[in-house]
Amino acid sequence: MAKSLVEMCAEIVAAQAGHTRLTSEEIGDSLRQVFRTLQDVQRTGQETEVEESVSRDPQSSIQRNQVICLECGKSFKLLSNRHLALHNLTPREYKQKHGIRMTQALSARTLSQRRRKLAKELGMGKQLAEWRAERKHRPAG
Repeated sequence: MAKSLVEMCAEIVAAQAGHTRLTSEEIGDSLRQVFRTLQDVQRTGQETEVEESVSRDPQSSIQRNQVICLECGKSFKLLSNRHLALHNLTPREYKQKHGIRMTQALSARTLSQRRRKLAKELGMGKQLAEWRAERKHRPAG
Protein backbone atom coordinates (compact mmCIF):
# COMPACT_ATOMS: atom_id res chain seq x y z
CA MET A 1 0.00 0.00 0.00
CA ALA A 2 1.27 3.48 -0.86
CA LYS A 3 2.42 5.74 1.94
CA SER A 4 0.48 8.89 2.73
CA LEU A 5 2.05 12.32 2.31
CA VAL A 6 2.20 12.69 6.10
CA GLU A 7 4.11 9.40 6.47
CA MET A 8 6.57 10.33 3.70
CA CYS A 9 7.02 13.79 5.20
CA ALA A 10 7.72 12.37 8.66
CA GLU A 11 10.30 9.93 7.26
CA ILE A 12 12.09 12.65 5.28
CA VAL A 13 12.27 15.03 8.23
CA ALA A 14 13.30 12.20 10.60
CA ALA A 15 16.15 11.28 8.26
CA GLN A 16 17.12 14.94 8.02
CA ALA A 17 17.07 15.29 11.82
CA GLY A 18 19.22 12.17 12.09
CA HIS A 19 22.00 13.86 10.13
CA THR A 20 21.65 17.45 11.31
CA ARG A 21 20.79 18.92 14.68
CA LEU A 22 17.43 20.66 14.45
CA THR A 23 15.52 22.65 17.06
CA SER A 24 11.85 21.85 17.59
CA GLU A 25 10.99 25.04 15.67
CA GLU A 26 13.21 23.97 12.74
CA ILE A 27 11.59 20.53 12.74
CA GLY A 28 8.13 22.12 12.57
CA ASP A 29 9.18 24.42 9.74
CA SER A 30 10.81 21.53 7.93
CA LEU A 31 7.68 19.39 8.28
CA ARG A 32 5.50 22.16 6.81
CA GLN A 33 7.91 22.85 3.96
CA VAL A 34 8.42 19.18 3.04
CA PHE A 35 4.66 18.52 3.21
CA ARG A 36 3.92 21.47 0.89
CA THR A 37 6.60 20.28 -1.51
CA LEU A 38 5.18 16.74 -1.54
CA GLN A 39 1.69 18.14 -2.19
CA ASP A 40 3.02 20.16 -5.14
CA VAL A 41 4.80 17.11 -6.56
CA GLN A 42 1.66 14.99 -6.15
CA ARG A 43 -0.54 17.67 -7.74
CA THR A 44 1.84 18.08 -10.68
CA GLY A 45 1.90 14.32 -11.21
CA GLN A 46 -1.90 14.13 -11.20
CA GLU A 47 -2.21 17.07 -13.60
CA THR A 48 0.28 15.43 -15.95
CA GLU A 49 -1.69 12.15 -15.88
CA VAL A 50 -4.94 14.00 -16.62
CA GLU A 51 -3.36 16.11 -19.36
CA GLU A 52 -1.93 13.01 -21.06
CA SER A 53 -5.25 11.13 -21.01
CA VAL A 54 -7.20 14.20 -22.15
CA SER A 55 -4.78 15.00 -24.96
CA ARG A 56 -5.35 11.48 -26.36
CA ASP A 57 -9.16 11.70 -26.13
CA PRO A 58 -10.85 15.10 -25.73
CA GLN A 59 -14.09 13.32 -24.78
CA SER A 60 -12.31 12.17 -21.60
CA SER A 61 -12.14 15.81 -20.45
CA ILE A 62 -15.81 15.42 -19.50
CA GLN A 63 -15.64 13.35 -16.35
CA ARG A 64 -17.95 12.22 -13.59
CA ASN A 65 -17.40 15.17 -11.22
CA GLN A 66 -15.54 17.69 -13.38
CA VAL A 67 -14.91 19.03 -16.86
CA ILE A 68 -11.36 19.91 -17.76
CA CYS A 69 -11.01 22.92 -20.03
CA LEU A 70 -8.85 21.82 -22.96
CA GLU A 71 -7.65 25.40 -23.42
CA CYS A 72 -6.24 26.15 -19.96
CA GLY A 73 -6.33 22.78 -18.16
CA LYS A 74 -8.44 24.01 -15.22
CA SER A 75 -11.30 21.85 -13.95
CA PHE A 76 -14.90 22.98 -13.42
CA LYS A 77 -18.34 21.51 -12.82
CA LEU A 78 -19.45 23.30 -15.98
CA LEU A 79 -17.64 25.04 -18.83
CA SER A 80 -19.70 28.22 -18.99
CA ASN A 81 -20.06 30.58 -21.92
CA ARG A 82 -18.30 33.16 -19.79
CA HIS A 83 -15.25 30.93 -19.23
CA LEU A 84 -15.06 29.96 -22.91
CA ALA A 85 -15.27 33.66 -23.83
CA LEU A 86 -12.01 34.16 -21.92
CA HIS A 87 -10.49 31.91 -24.59
CA ASN A 88 -12.37 33.80 -27.36
CA LEU A 89 -14.53 30.75 -28.09
CA THR A 90 -18.23 29.94 -28.15
CA PRO A 91 -19.34 26.50 -26.95
CA ARG A 92 -19.86 25.49 -30.60
CA GLU A 93 -16.35 26.63 -31.61
CA TYR A 94 -14.85 24.88 -28.56
CA LYS A 95 -16.54 21.60 -29.46
CA GLN A 96 -15.50 21.86 -33.11
CA LYS A 97 -11.91 22.73 -32.22
CA HIS A 98 -11.54 19.76 -29.89
CA GLY A 99 -13.69 17.23 -31.75
CA ILE A 100 -16.44 16.96 -29.14
CA ARG A 101 -19.95 15.95 -30.27
CA MET A 102 -22.28 18.94 -30.65
CA THR A 103 -24.92 17.19 -28.52
CA GLN A 104 -22.47 16.68 -25.63
CA ALA A 105 -23.08 18.95 -22.64
CA LEU A 106 -20.00 20.76 -21.34
CA SER A 107 -20.77 19.82 -17.75
CA ALA A 108 -19.74 17.09 -15.34
CA ARG A 109 -21.72 13.89 -15.84
CA THR A 110 -23.24 14.07 -12.34
CA LEU A 111 -24.50 17.60 -13.00
CA SER A 112 -26.05 16.53 -16.32
CA GLN A 113 -27.76 13.56 -14.64
CA ARG A 114 -29.16 15.78 -11.89
CA ARG A 115 -30.52 18.27 -14.44
CA ARG A 116 -32.03 15.48 -16.56
CA LYS A 117 -33.77 13.98 -13.52
CA LEU A 118 -35.15 17.36 -12.43
CA ALA A 119 -36.42 18.13 -15.95
CA LYS A 120 -38.28 14.80 -16.02
CA GLU A 121 -39.78 15.39 -12.57
CA LEU A 122 -41.03 18.83 -13.63
CA GLY A 123 -42.46 17.47 -16.90
CA MET A 124 -40.39 19.88 -18.97
CA GLY A 125 -40.26 17.53 -21.98
CA LYS A 126 -44.05 17.38 -22.17
CA GLN A 127 -44.31 21.16 -21.75
CA LEU A 128 -41.81 21.71 -24.57
CA ALA A 129 -43.69 19.35 -26.88
CA GLU A 130 -46.98 21.16 -26.14
CA TRP A 131 -45.37 24.56 -26.74
CA ARG A 132 -43.92 23.42 -30.07
CA ALA A 133 -47.25 21.94 -31.18
CA GLU A 134 -49.07 25.13 -30.23
CA ARG A 135 -46.51 27.29 -32.02
CA LYS A 136 -46.70 25.13 -35.16
CA HIS A 137 -50.49 25.58 -35.43
CA ARG A 138 -50.49 29.36 -34.81
CA PRO A 139 -51.30 31.54 -37.81
CA ALA A 140 -48.36 33.54 -39.14
CA GLY A 141 -48.30 37.22 -38.52
